[in-house]
Amino acid sequence: MTTCAEPPVLVLLPGMDGSGDLFAPLTAVLGDQCELLVMRYPPDQPLGYAALTQWVRAHLPEGRAFVLLGESFSGPLAISLAAQQPPGLCALVLCVSFTRNPRPGLWALRWLLPLLPFKALPAWLLSAVLLGRFANPALRQALAQALEPVHERVLRARAEAILRVNVDQELAQVDVPILYLRGDHDRLVPGRVSQRLTRIQPALQVVGIQAPHCLLQVAPAEAAAALEDFLRTVLAPSSATMADL
Repeated sequence: MTTCAEPPVLVLLPGMDGSGDLFAPLTAVLGDQCELLVMRYPPDQPLGYAALTQWVRAHLPEGRAFVLLGESFSGPLAISLAAQQPPGLCALVLCVSFTRNPRPGLWALRWLLPLLPFKALPAWLLSAVLLGRFANPALRQALAQALEPVHERVLRARAEAILRVNVDQELAQVDVPILYLRGDHDRLVPGRVSQRLTRIQPALQVVGIQAPHCLLQVAPAEAAAALEDFLRTVLAPSSATMADL
């Protein structure tokens, strides 16, 4: 395990859109408090978890300490990377994410994936699932803009990857501190998922935030505060804060 004796880079791995654009509310709150690296996945390449893990690893900071944050879809990717113990990794953050399909009942409907027009799904449906009662016009527009450049086949490949993924074993192998940010009003990833993860990794810290699945977009200040509290415990010296990053 790498000790963060230097200010680490916060590496942000995006949700299913892969654009990284939806991190804007969090990065605005963090400002210049820390160095950020936002990963932006190829919008026209239907890469599965294994291929994306290799892609991200090739783009990680070299010769620097860093913290991985995997949002939603990217959680299994971040876990797989952490299990490989890349040089410089000193902590892992999972945000509204999972190690397995968070809705097992959807497996029976996997045959519908080739027929599902992801980019033509009604805006009200996406809003209801991802934002719930926290929805507003600005957030709905941000979601639509993030999905716009992503090819349909890419979204379909990522959805299929979620249905098939299982990185329980990899999570058990992670030897750096882990924080899990749970959306207390998440309609996509239920609270029992974080309970499962703590059975695999008892030292995993869970912080519940009054937010839907789009936690970082709805509650960026609360997420930033949780990150600061968590990183304070893994940085050296122990008195360091986010402002020292």
